[in-house]
Amino acid sequence: PCFSSDDIMQREEGHLSAAEIGSELHKQFAILPGVRGLNGCPILIFPEFPAFNNLEEEELKNVLIYLTSLSRLDDLGFILVIDRRLDRWAAVRATLLRIAVSFPGNLHLVLVLRPTALFERTLSDFLFRFYKDEFKMKVPVLMLSSVTELHAYIDPGQLTTELGGTQKYCHDSWISHRTAIEAFALMVKTTGQTLQAFGTQLAETELPNDAEATQCLLHSHTLKKDEIKEDLQVALCQGRRLLEYINEPLQTDPEYSMTHDELENLATVQRLLGQLDETETAFDDFWEHHCTKMEQCLQLRHFEQHFREVCAQLNVMLEKLSSFSAVSVSPPHAQHILQELSGHEDKEVLDRAVSLACEGDRLIENLHYAEDSIRPKCSELRGVCEEISTTLVNKKNLILRALELHNALEKSLQWCEDGIFLLASQPVDRCQSQDGAEAALQELERYLDTAPLHILTECSAICSQYEAVLTDHLRVERVFQKQTSVQEMFERRHMSLKKLAAKQTRPVQPVAPRPEVKSSHSSPKPTIHDHGTRHASLSGEEENLAVLRRHVMNELLETERAYVEELLCVLEGYAAELDNPALAHLVPSILLSKKDILFGNMSEIYQFHKRTFLRDLEAYTDCPELVGRCFLERMEDLQIYEAYCQNKPRSESLWRQCSDCAFFQECQKKLEHKLGLDSYLLKPVQRITKYQLLLKEMLKYSKGCAGCDDLQEALSSILGILKAVNDSMHLIAITGYEGNLSELGRLLMQGSFSVWTEHKKGHAKVKDLARFKPMQRHLFLHEKALLFCKKREENGEGYEKAPSYSFKHSLSMSAVGITENAKGDNKKFEVWCNSRDEVFIVQASTPEIKTAWVNEIRKVLTQQLKACKGTHTHTHTQTNNLPSIPFRTHAQKNQKKQDEKKAEPNLISFAKTSSLPKNKGDSFF
Repeated sequence: PCFSSDDIMQREEGHLSAAEIGSELHKQFAILPGVRGLNGCPILIFPEFPAFNNLEEEELKNVLIYLTSLSRLDDLGFILVIDRRLDRWAAVRATLLRIAVSFPGNLHLVLVLRPTALFERTLSDFLFRFYKDEFKMKVPVLMLSSVTELHAYIDPGQLTTELGGTQKYCHDSWISHRTAIEAFALMVKTTGQTLQAFGTQLAETELPNDAEATQCLLHSHTLKKDEIKEDLQVALCQGRRLLEYINEPLQTDPEYSMTHDELENLATVQRLLGQLDETETAFDDFWEHHCTKMEQCLQLRHFEQHFREVCAQLNVMLEKLSSFSAVSVSPPHAQHILQELSGHEDKEVLDRAVSLACEGDRLIENLHYAEDSIRPKCSELRGVCEEISTTLVNKKNLILRALELHNALEKSLQWCEDGIFLLASQPVDRCQSQDGAEAALQELERYLDTAPLHILTECSAICSQYEAVLTDHLRVERVFQKQTSVQEMFERRHMSLKKLAAKQTRPVQPVAPRPEVKSSHSSPKPTIHDHGTRHASLSGEEENLAVLRRHVMNELLETERAYVEELLCVLEGYAAELDNPALAHLVPSILLSKKDILFGNMSEIYQFHKRTFLRDLEAYTDCPELVGRCFLERMEDLQIYEAYCQNKPRSESLWRQCSDCAFFQECQKKLEHKLGLDSYLLKPVQRITKYQLLLKEMLKYSKGCAGCDDLQEALSSILGILKAVNDSMHLIAITGYEGNLSELGRLLMQGSFSVWTEHKKGHAKVKDLARFKPMQRHLFLHEKALLFCKKREENGEGYEKAPSYSFKHSLSMSAVGITENAKGDNKKFEVWCNSRDEVFIVQASTPEIKTAWVNEIRKVLTQQLKACKGTHTHTHTQTNNLPSIPFRTHAQKNQKKQDEKKAEPNLISFAKTSSLPKNKGDSFF
C-alpha cells in the first residue's frame, strides 16, 4: 500500500538541518533573508563579522551549503552582498578568497561594500584592481563605496534595514522557523514511513488458523493502528500550530508583506499538512478493508471451531443411534429401548447445529470472503441433522411397530389364558340343568364376542405386516397355535352346552361332558391356569432381568473399550511424545528421566486390558450372569493397580511442578482434549472402583442364576483389592519408622483412635499426665506388630489431601495382651505388654469398630498360639521354652504358666462381629 502522493521532503533528504548547525547559524556571519535581486536571483548577505577569517572551514562550509540548499532558484545564481564597511582591506581580500573557494552554489553577482575608512578605501581601490584575478570568480565582483551605490543594483525593498533597505529581518525568528519546519517535515516523513511499513506488514500478514490467534492478531493490529493514528494526530496538530505561527505577522498587521522565504515556508507547511491528510485518508481506507477481513476471519474461525464441536457431537449421536437395534424380545424390552432412544435425542445439539447453519447463511449474506468454505459446511450440518432426525424417527417407528406387535401377541395370549380360566371355572353341577346350561352358554358366547378385539387373524398376514420388526416367527406361530387350540376348546364346550340347553321331551339324567367331569374330580383347569399364570409372570420377570443383565454387560464392555482407548491415547499422545526430538525443547528439565514416576505402570495396565481382560469380557457377551468367573480368573492380574495407586502421590507431586509447561499444552492441543493430562492419569483409579459398582448391579439382576456365587465372590475379591490398595496408601504415608515395614507381615487393619497410656513403676502406678486429654493416634495392625502413629494435617486437593502419619510407638504381637472391656466403656479396650508394665487404653468411635479390632487381634494371637503348638509338637521342645501366651485378664496376671491346652484364649469374652465398618475420611478412594 502507498499512503503518500510524493516522497515527503524529498528536497531536504540528504541535506543538513538547522538543528544540526544551530550554533554556526546563530553566529550570523551569513544570512538568507529571503530577498531577491532585479532578475529574481536570491540574495545571500554576509553581514559585518570581524572574526570571519577565524571561522573553522567546516563551520563556513556547513552554513553555506545549508543556506544555498534552501533556495529553489539556485540555478539562477546567487547575488552575494558582502558588508565590510568597518573592516580592513586585508580582511576583505581574505573574505573574498575564502568565499571563492568555499561557496558551493552558482553565482550571479558579487557586491562588496568596501571599508569606509579613508586609508582602507583608497587602499582597496588600488589593490582590488591588482588582486582582482586572484579571487577566481567567474562572475563580476563589484566594490561599492556606500549603500547608495548598492541600491543601484538591488531594490531597497529587497534589502534589510542594516543595508539601508526596508525589509525587516530577525535572525533568531528565521532560525526558529527553519528548525520548526524541518522538525515538522521530519515528523511527517517518519509518520509516512511508519504507516508505509505498517501497511506492508498488514498486507503480508497470513490469516491464522484458529480463533484465539486471530483474536490476538486483530487486537495487536488495532493497538498498533491506534498508536499510529495518535502519532498522526500529533503531527497534524503540530503542523497547524506551525501554520498559525508563520501567519502570525498577518494576524497582527494585515498589510504585512511576506518575503519570498516566508511564502515558501508557508507553502511547505501547507503542502506537508495536505500530504498528512491524504496519507490519513488512504490509511483509513486501507485499515477499514483490513479490519473487515480480519473480523471476517475471526468469524470464520469461530464458525469452524463451533462446526467441529457440533460435528463431533452429531457424530456421537449418529454412532449411538446406529448402535440401537429395533429388535426387541418383549414389551418391557421395547419400552426400555424406546426410552434409551429418546434419551439420546439431544435437541440442544440439533438446535445448535441448525443455529450454526443459519449463522453461516448470515455470513454469506454479508459477503464473507470465505463463502466457498462456509456454504458446504452449512449444507453438511443440515444434512446430518436431517439424517439424525430421520434415523431417530425411523427407529422409533420400528420400535413402536415392534411394541405394537408385542402388545398384540400379549393381548392374544392373555385372552387365551382368560378363556382357559373361564372354561375351567364353570361348575359342572350348574350345567346339569337346562337353565344352568343356558347361562353357561350365554357366558361363553359373550366371551367369544370379545375375540375379534383380542385375537390375531391370519398368521401370514401378521408376519407380512410386521416383517420389518419380526425376529421370532416361531413365537407368532405358537400364539396362533394357542389361539386355535383355545378356539377348538370353546367350540367343543359350546356344542356340549347347546345340547344341554336344548328342551328335552323326556327326562334325561344329565351327564356332564368328559372334560367337565374330569374337571370336577381333578380340577386340572384351575391348576393349569394358576401354573400358566405363574409361569407367564415368572417368565416375564426373568425376561426383564435378562434385559437388565444385558444392559449392565453392555455398559461394562462399552466402558472397558473406552477405557482402553483412553489409556492408549495418554501413552501415545503424552508418554511417547516425551521421547520425540521435535518436542525436546518444550520438555522441562524436571521431567527428564521421570516418565515412570508421572505415568506409573500405566503401560502394563494398558497391555493387560487390551490383550487379555477386554477379550475375556467379550467372551461373556451372551451370558452376562457368568461374567464373575472372568473376574475371578484375572483377580491376581488386577492387583497391578496397587502399584499404580501407590505411585499416584508421587505422580501428583511431579504434575503440580510442571503442569503449566508448553509441552503438555502442545500435546493437549494435538489431541484436542478439553481436559488436562491429570484427568486422564486418574482414569485407572476410577476404573478399578467402577468394577465393584458394575458387579453389584449384575449381582442384583442375577439372583438364582448359575453364576450368582461367582459374582458374589468376584465382588468380594474386588472389594478386597480396593481395601488392600487403600490400606497400602495409608501405609506408605508413614514417616519416621526406622525399620522395614514389609518385615511386619501383612497389614490387617488400620484406623484412628483416642489413646491413653499407663506405666507401672515399682509398686506405684503412675498415670500419664495427659490422661484427661487422650492422644489421637492412627493404629496399624500387622501380623507381627501394632504401630501407633500421629496423623498429620491434610492439605490441598485430590491426592494432596491424603494424610501422612508420624511413627510414635510399636508393640510386638508376640508380647501383646488385650483386655476386652476397659473402665466399663463398651468402646474401650486395653492393649498391654510385659505384665502390664505398659498399658494402652484405646477408645474406638463405635462399639462395632472396637469389637472388630479385638476380634482381629484375637485371631493374630490365636494363630501365634497354634504356631507355637505346632513347633512344640514337631520339634519336641520343652514347654518352658515356648513364648508366653498373653491372653490374660488383669486378675490373672500373677498366675503361673498353665499348659498349652489351658492357654487357649478362653479367659476373655469376645463380642462377635464380622467386619470393620470403614471410617469416614480414612479411604483414599
